[in-house]
Amino acid sequence: MRLLSLSFLSFILLILPYSVTSAADMPKTLSAGGQQLVLNGVGTRTKFVISVYRAGLYLQKKSGDAKQIVAANAPMAIRMKVLSGFASADKMKSALITGFNNSTGGNTAPIQPQIDQLLKAAFTEKVNKGDVFDLVYTPGGGTQVLKNNKQTTVVRGLPIKQALFGIWLSGKPAQTSLKEEMLGKDF
Repeated sequence: MRLLSLSFLSFILLILPYSVTSAADMPKTLSAGGQQLVLNGVGTRTKFVISVYRAGLYLQKKSGDAKQIVAANAPMAIRMKVLSGFASADKMKSALITGFNNSTGGNTAPIQPQIDQLLKAAFTEKVNKGDVFDLVYTPGGGTQVLKNNKQTTVVRGLPIKQALFGIWLSGKPAQTSLKEEMLGKDF
C-alpha cells in the first residue's frame, strides 16, 4: 500500500509541470485595430496529460461573460502558443473542424467558405513547438490570422468570428477548464 501511495505521488509530481497554467509567456496587452486589448485570462489545452497549447483571450476590458464575448462586434484576440509536438497541422485542423461544429451546433454551412479559407491558409505548413498563432478580430476588418507574427489570411465577417471564438467560449467548448481560465476564473 505504501509503495502504491509513493508511486501515485511520484506520478502526480511528474505530471504537475505539464498541467500548470501560466501567463508568463503571454503579453499583458495586444494591439488590434489601433486599440490596446488586455489579457482577460489564459489557460492550457491538454490532451490526457500533455499540454498541447496555451491560449490567452484579449479584450478591450475584462469580462467573464462568454456569450457576450462571442456575440460582440468589438476588437478582441486569442493568442495560442504551441507547447508540444503533439499539435501537428492536421491535428489542429481536425480540432478546429470539430470546434466549429460544436460552436455552431452543427450548422457550419453559412460560414463554410470562411472556415475553408482559414484552415487552408493557417494550417498548411508544419506546426512546431513554440509557434504562436494570433486570431485578431476587428469590426469591419475581419479576423486576421497570424502565425509567428506573419499574416496568413484575413477572414471577413462577424459570423465566422463568433464561431471561431465559440470554439473556446461556447456552451460546448474545446475544454471546459480552458474556457474558465480564458474567462479569467483562475487568473
